[in-house]
Amino acid sequence: MPYFAPVNKSSQIPIKYSLMKKNLLLSFLIILAFPAVYAQKKDSIKKFIFREVTIIENKSLGEVERMPDLKENVIYAGKKTEVIQLDKINADLSTNNTRQVFAKVPGMSIWENDGSGIQAGVAARGLSPNRSWEFNVRQNGYDISSEVFGYPETYYTPPMEALKKIEVTRGAASLQFGPQFGGVINYQIKKGNPNKPISYETQQTMGNYGLFNTYNAIGGTYKKFSYYGFLHHRVADGWRNNSRYSIYTGYFSANYQLTKKIKIEGEYTKMNYKSQQPGGLTDANYAENSQQSFRARNWFSAPFSVASLTFIYDISPLVNLQIKSFATIAERNSVGFTKSITTKDSINPITLDYNPRQVDRDNYKNYGTEARVAVKYAFFAKPAVFAGGIRAYSGNTKRNQLGIGTTGSNLDLTLTDPKYGRSLEFGTINYALFAENIFQIGKRLKLVPGIRFEYIANLKEGYINTSSSGILNSEKRLRKFLLYGIGSDFMLTQKTNLYANYSLAYRPVTFSELTPSATTEIIDPNLKDASGFNADLGYRGTVKNFLSFDVGAFYLHYDNRIGTLTQNGAPFKTNIGTSVSKGIESYIEINPIKIFTESIKFGTVSFFASNAFIDATYVKWNNPLISNDPTKSIENKRVENAPRQIHRFGATYYLKGFSATFQLSSVGEVFTDAANTELPNATATIGKLSGYKVMDASLSYKFKECYNLKAGVNNIANEKYATRRAGGYPGPGILPGNGRTIFISIGASF
Repeated sequence: MPYFAPVNKSSQIPIKYSLMKKNLLLSFLIILAFPAVYAQKKDSIKKFIFREVTIIENKSLGEVERMPDLKENVIYAGKKTEVIQLDKINADLSTNNTRQVFAKVPGMSIWENDGSGIQAGVAARGLSPNRSWEFNVRQNGYDISSEVFGYPETYYTPPMEALKKIEVTRGAASLQFGPQFGGVINYQIKKGNPNKPISYETQQTMGNYGLFNTYNAIGGTYKKFSYYGFLHHRVADGWRNNSRYSIYTGYFSANYQLTKKIKIEGEYTKMNYKSQQPGGLTDANYAENSQQSFRARNWFSAPFSVASLTFIYDISPLVNLQIKSFATIAERNSVGFTKSITTKDSINPITLDYNPRQVDRDNYKNYGTEARVAVKYAFFAKPAVFAGGIRAYSGNTKRNQLGIGTTGSNLDLTLTDPKYGRSLEFGTINYALFAENIFQIGKRLKLVPGIRFEYIANLKEGYINTSSSGILNSEKRLRKFLLYGIGSDFMLTQKTNLYANYSLAYRPVTFSELTPSATTEIIDPNLKDASGFNADLGYRGTVKNFLSFDVGAFYLHYDNRIGTLTQNGAPFKTNIGTSVSKGIESYIEINPIKIFTESIKFGTVSFFASNAFIDATYVKWNNPLISNDPTKSIENKRVENAPRQIHRFGATYYLKGFSATFQLSSVGEVFTDAANTELPNATATIGKLSGYKVMDASLSYKFKECYNLKAGVNNIANEKYATRRAGGYPGPGILPGNGRTIFISIGASF
């Protein structure tokens, strides 16, 4: 299909129209842009321009949708993508319940120890869910992680009630978005109502364990100006003891159509919260009562400010330029007693004298600009699209750790000794060039080759402790490397297609990996960035209006994984080996009633199954000191935190304004260390975690056009389960998932 009239393949209702009315304009543009091609292929181009094409209206039934071939000057053709429409699913959005929100995205592994929903921890294909750090996480197309190269953890997650959709692109996104193996998650915030100068939205939610959530938004469009803003606040005591939290988020965006061809968009987000961290448990404590906590004085806060300014210029109907500049000014603050859970916090159990707490503080200042251009053109009388751009990025992280804090119990970052035990500063400079192109081969096949060049410079200076042996000299690392890949898309029918891609990926050495965790630890001076590739092969599409599906296989090669081994009696941090993740990801959603009839007098029901079978193992172990002792090698061991299977099933019943959803999540067991230790150690920082099954139910009722009522029960059966063991913050030990919780919500839109 020509890109002058793009097609949404997940569409349901075809509407035909002719391009004859635009023939003179299109002919003129092609003659001007490509006179040589026009001279040689005059007849073919005329047929191409004047032919009747089919535009497909997007009629979604709530199934997972796909990204178009081109959006905002980014090519998605030939890649595995999912689009979650938040207004078309039943889920507990008040607490950002990622288990429910990402249910229809197969293979999403989720850390569920943070019941507040403040930080989302998701991963795919056997990677670690730690604050989503294997994904490139963005909001409206720009970075929101702490430092995208050196510290890619995401402490800020927008409230799900503010989102229009979530776009997920798997590993092949590395050519367009850079450093990651997992892919890209892009949170798209709602925009102002295009048909009203002012509109208002409100949602008020209450639940057990002291939950209160309020979301209020205003937006609209007046002539050439549109805007949207929201205020959000959530507070709760938390399901576990000592897990109180309070979060505030504010956002405002403004768009102005300067001319017919030029638009300017600006937005700003401010988030702040404080969260009490209940810490880990021993396995015995967990078995006895998973709600209990032995840490009452651990707190976390992360004030975040992110802003962007976007310039959009429609140079011609075939050429578009977008320049997006963004900035992050943020902090990460923690105070607490984070020693082993077997160590009591109180010095004297009678007088309850407490130990001094440890204070750690980070400050982030990141600035970047991405300029992207898309050019639609004819290549040998076939439609083609070029999309490329440049990126410039500067990141600065100041890290102060091991400060001696007070013996108090509240969020108090005061130091009793003015000097931190460790003080470091990291700087990053990054420049990138990238380009992809869609070539149409025949009527059905698209080929999408791509390339990306990266320049990364890291600077580190400071001290790791106050002794003379802990002073660090300035260290600088420079890297230049090239990534490449190719994707393809073959249309079997108008609504189904085969897709395949291969793309190199990488992950720069992070700041924590460049820093000794102890004064005796040695960092390999030749420490390399992780590198490898992602590959996909799948079949997806829709059948009439009753079936939506995406079934595919993947292969992820992850070389130069970083870890610590013992060398000459001292810990030595180096590239320990290679892992491979391969498997099947499958999503199927069916509406059986619509196979036979369009009548929904008594309602309709849809069923979905999201399944992933994952084989993530170490295939190479770089430790010559023990290579002759296979019992100590991690070769052929399973990758830590990688379940073999992730299954999510659900059913939704619809009748006029009412809908109800039941969901079952079934996740396999995981090992929490590379050695695949079965039994937990005394401090519960390693050891296998059992698989689990969690059931959820939620409903929604819309009435009188502008009102809604929502309710739900999370973890209906009160399943006891855990998805994570922590070795340090937020408290060593096993971290339980939430038990049964309920919520009820009422809202309106005017």
